[in-house]
Amino acid sequence: MLCFLFCLMVSPVFSQRNSGTISKEMNKNNSGIENDTLSSRLSGKSTSNAKIKNKDAKIEQYLIISHLKDTTFVDTTLSIKKEYKFNYLRKDNIELMPFSNIGQTYNTLAYNFSNQNLMPLFAARARHFNYMEIEDIKYYHVPTPLTELFYKSAFEQGQLLDAFFTVNTSKQLNFGIGYKGLRSLGKYQNILTSTGNFRFFTSYKTKNNRYVANGHIVMQDLYNQENGGLQNTSVPFFESGVEEFLDRGVLDVNFENADNNLEGRRFHLDHWFNIIKSQDSVSNNKLNIEHVISFEDKYYEFNQTTNNAYFGDAYVNRIKDKVTLENFYNRLQLNYENNILGALSFHAAHNNYNYGYNKVLNLQAGTITNRIKGDIISVGGSYKKQLGGFNLEGALGLNVSGDFERNFITGKASYKITDDIELGAEINHSSKAPNYNMMLFHSDYVNYNWQTQFNNTETQNLKFSLKSNSIAHVEVDISNINDYTYFARDADSMIKPFQSDKAITYLKVKAQREFKYWKLALDNTIIYQNVQDENTVLNVPQIITRNTLYYSDHVFKRAMFLQTGITFNYFSEYYMNGYDPLLAEFYTQTNRKFGGFPRFDFFVNAKVRQTRIYLKAEHFNSAWTGYKYYSAPNYPYRDFTVRFGLVWNFFL
Repeated sequence: MLCFLFCLMVSPVFSQRNSGTISKEMNKNNSGIENDTLSSRLSGKSTSNAKIKNKDAKIEQYLIISHLKDTTFVDTTLSIKKEYKFNYLRKDNIELMPFSNIGQTYNTLAYNFSNQNLMPLFAARARHFNYMEIEDIKYYHVPTPLTELFYKSAFEQGQLLDAFFTVNTSKQLNFGIGYKGLRSLGKYQNILTSTGNFRFFTSYKTKNNRYVANGHIVMQDLYNQENGGLQNTSVPFFESGVEEFLDRGVLDVNFENADNNLEGRRFHLDHWFNIIKSQDSVSNNKLNIEHVISFEDKYYEFNQTTNNAYFGDAYVNRIKDKVTLENFYNRLQLNYENNILGALSFHAAHNNYNYGYNKVLNLQAGTITNRIKGDIISVGGSYKKQLGGFNLEGALGLNVSGDFERNFITGKASYKITDDIELGAEINHSSKAPNYNMMLFHSDYVNYNWQTQFNNTETQNLKFSLKSNSIAHVEVDISNINDYTYFARDADSMIKPFQSDKAITYLKVKAQREFKYWKLALDNTIIYQNVQDENTVLNVPQIITRNTLYYSDHVFKRAMFLQTGITFNYFSEYYMNGYDPLLAEFYTQTNRKFGGFPRFDFFVNAKVRQTRIYLKAEHFNSAWTGYKYYSAPNYPYRDFTVRFGLVWNFFL
């Protein structure tokens, strides 16, 4: 089956769907002018004076299509939002706390409990922040070849590079290839990171748009050396700020002989045939049949040359733990759209999964199996409708056979009061099984072996939103969680999975507003969180804030657009989750609070034609606000450092 799927993937039968919406705001440049040609957009000059190979191409023609078939286009502007996304994940990470080295992991400061996944998640969730899922892969439709280069300096002997190239060989066929690679030694002992994300994507549509298809192949390798954090005896030396310990390599760590690695490969094809194809924008009926087929094979491995008392007793001297997952997914879906009824879809899906290890464990307490495998049949549907100023959406899914009894239902509604003010509401309910590694785990360490029978986690979630540039963007998220599963230390101080027997209520309020005066701007984001939890297993900071004061202007006779300013980041003290490098998971702890330290970054960003240049002095206040900054217990955050990089688009 794998060979058959690979042949499908590399054959020229893939495409993107030109349907979908392009936001009007995306269709405007900084001056609010629509339908600029590519040459005038990139050079700031009139089309007649620009020298490019295809001066009739418009920036709006370089389309980006998501896995949901929503459409935007390439954006080469420079904005404060781009500054927030200029990082390893290429996402706004205000709700994450990065570790000292790039590519290690992130501690989670805020949560989103909306869930539409009917299958358990794989192990090593701390390694998945940079693991490209199906929704992270984009498809393209471009009038000329397009290349993007992303570069950013790393810590000590390494670089970060993300590059892709895409081209349409015809209006029907597009393909592209990309690779994101990182190598960074880090400031502390034994924390080298080396990661690679290879992706090949392609798409095809027939001339009459009857048949359309998108497909991708992704190969990923995420390798980290692990040191267990600072030894307890080294923590006072780190916090003292004494000059001899500012060379972080002299601080003792818990071990220097371990690493873990997450590898995965995925072959994915989403294609559909229009049975009733719309002839124009007022066509009453559209009907198509869609098929999705996806195969993913991944494994997580922890290696240690000699066992260490940090993890307790071990069966063997040399540790080698490895767990695998194979998941084959098939979905058949019918999509119908009518101007009166709206857009409806119904689907049936099959999952074949195989998670586990190569040997059964026979312990004094009993036998621990080596596999969780089987087949799941699920059904589901969705609905969308625009009714006057209202937009209505709904979706549901249910496993009807198999070992995992999971379901979800969600409903959304939004109403545009004016061009500037939009109100929204969303309700979600989900019932999901714990992740695979909470149900079954094997290790050469004695205390890291278990097989559990946890209940499903039940979550009810309610959201409200206000979107307004003149007022603020506000989101209110209320969740009620029952049978929450988590990792924590047991009575013997060993990490184990647990399930809470108390209900948890979680409130998150997020507000964002930017104020502008002259060429200055102040961008503010603040998050308030409150948790009602008798067992104290879900811990988050009460306040998270990010405030950026910056200046923007064209310089050098408008040849360069410049932005420079200072960003302030802060989150209040709380019982920050600890990190376990064997599991590559975070666990709950209530021994010590962390946080409450400010982080100031100074940046100078510039745009010259289609190149964006970034220079940042990160955490420049570290020497004069105290050395008690951590990403997790015993894992210090980054000291002051200067980093630079760029994003460069080539339109041939």
